[in-house]
Amino acid sequence: MDALAPHYQRLLATLTEQVSGEESVMSCQEIIAVLGLEPVPASVEGVRSKMKRLADRAWADEPALGRFTLAAGSAGGS
Repeated sequence: MDALAPHYQRLLATLTEQVSGEESVMSCQEIIAVLGLEPVPASVEGVRSKMKRLADRAWADEPALGRFTLAAGSAGGS
């Protein structure tokens, strides 16, 4: 995870801390709430685009549209 920029590390750390048991996925709105950000469209879209990049690079998974979880193994991709 050290290879990632701080913003991305913070998002993955949030997933690591919050995702457990039956609540294995989080929406962007839930991530924003945990991070203490304003729930405005700009914040939601910023988190969504970063989470999509993490999913594209195999650091996170998007099992349902707009819902994210850690990738299996969470060692990450490129």
